[in-house]
Amino acid sequence: MTRPSLSSPAQPSATASLREIRAAYQALLARRMGVLALLGGAILLSVLLDFSLGPAGLSPAQLLHTLLHPAAVPDSERIIVWQIRLPYALMAVCVGAALGLSGAEMQTILANPLASPFTLGVSAAAAFGASLALVLGLHLPGLPDTWVIADNAFVCAVGSVFLLDLVGHLRQASTSTVVLFGIALVFTFQALVSLMQFMASEDTLQDLVFWTMGSLTRTTWPKVALLAALGAVVAPFSFRAAWSLTTLRMGEERAASLGVNVPRVRRAALLRISLLSALAVSFVGVIGFVGLVAPHIARRLLGEDHRFYLPGSMLAGALILSLSSVTARMMIPGVIIPTGIVTALVGIPFFLSIVLRQRGLS
Repeated sequence: MTRPSLSSPAQPSATASLREIRAAYQALLARRMGVLALLGGAILLSVLLDFSLGPAGLSPAQLLHTLLHPAAVPDSERIIVWQIRLPYALMAVCVGAALGLSGAEMQTILANPLASPFTLGVSAAAAFGASLALVLGLHLPGLPDTWVIADNAFVCAVGSVFLLDLVGHLRQASTSTVVLFGIALVFTFQALVSLMQFMASEDTLQDLVFWTMGSLTRTTWPKVALLAALGAVVAPFSFRAAWSLTTLRMGEERAASLGVNVPRVRRAALLRISLLSALAVSFVGVIGFVGLVAPHIARRLLGEDHRFYLPGSMLAGALILSLSSVTARMMIPGVIIPTGIVTALVGIPFFLSIVLRQRGLS
């Protein structure tokens, strides 16, 4: 008489359980891909709305005709569509995506939900660099006049990020220490910008204040192309590091035990953050809170898996700034409010809610 196999009843059960797990995982992937698709569709609709708004009174049919057949329309319409509205709308998407991705990586490597290029001094450093060019005329030699302000802002913003890395590397500082040092940089550069404002002439002061408010109105096609090209180069490296960054969310010791070279991952992320955020801010001025809000929205919708969290943060940032651009055009008819004011009005309540939640008060 043969003895019944002890493992045979468990095999169908294990197989069914494996199928359930696989089906649940496929459903989760489909849901996350659907969320990314919805964000992309919302961005497209927002860009179309942003593109259609303006005091010129062009109808949708005129806009489409000018877009498809620029040589067959008057010069005034062609300039409005191709030199003002289209680059303006596209720059909002590019800047928002760059700040969203930068904020997501910064919150991951510093393990702090309040970390972003704006809250850790990158934007303030860019404002100081711009003020040096505007007020004192200090800049690198050999640059065209149209790029002097952007170049100064870029150099100072990159320098602030590497200063954060230097503090963490030389002092073996914890992430909380790096965050506190970043906050100190914010106040330092803001004080220096105030000093530049005190020294500035009336005309220069007006330009500096306008730049520090953050505005898309000085967008040009070369700036859009350069920022889009940088994003196309940098973003794949961020996505390639998705597994290491996801592991880092479990803590540095756990990540190191799983074979992640934490210092190397952090330095590479800081390099990407500095390039994206510095170039974005140098072109449009100080745009606050997009890099803070977008990662939290992406985390709420897509979870901590950085394969989806990073592109989700990019899309959320692009959508936030594109909608802010639309709002800046619509708040006062005939007037374009600086976009940085709109993002601050939206971001400050969100920032306070994060602080209160961290303290367990909400």
